[in-house]
Amino acid sequence: MRLFLRVLLVVSLSLGFMAGAQAAVKRQEIAPDFQLPDLQQQVFTLSAYRDKQPVLLFFWTTWCPYCRRGLKELSERYPKLSEKGWQVLAVNIGEPADKVKRFVDNYPLQSKVLLDENLSVANAYDVLGVPTYALIDKSGMLVFKDNYLPLEQLEGLVLE
Repeated sequence: MRLFLRVLLVVSLSLGFMAGAQAAVKRQEIAPDFQLPDLQQQVFTLSAYRDKQPVLLFFWTTWCPYCRRGLKELSERYPKLSEKGWQVLAVNIGEPADKVKRFVDNYPLQSKVLLDENLSVANAYDVLGVPTYALIDKSGMLVFKDNYLPLEQLEGLVLE
């Protein structure tokens, strides 16, 4: 089963890059709610942040070099993002908790790490490749989703 998931992720990643970057969200839609455990097995619920603060979801895997670069960039930007009211969540997809924990022990992250082992959240967000960024505004609307972080537009997209 895990081999199947890994092959599925590799194929998805390949198709995502062959097809080009995902189109940014054309129309705003309510972000799919979810509950996922973090590395300490505490359950996180996305809707708990609705009407409180914007959320940046970063879908990633341990084996993806672009994800590692994105995690490093998010860790560097985390203090400023947090100061501006963002909740940053690194959603690992398709990998067991022990593997993710070993990775995080070697690459410390400032953001909360969530585990989507069965890909349910990745599927709900139509993740076509990793890394994928999703920006959710304070009202819970998905306002951006793509394979890059729109740094120049970040504040304007959600903090208006």
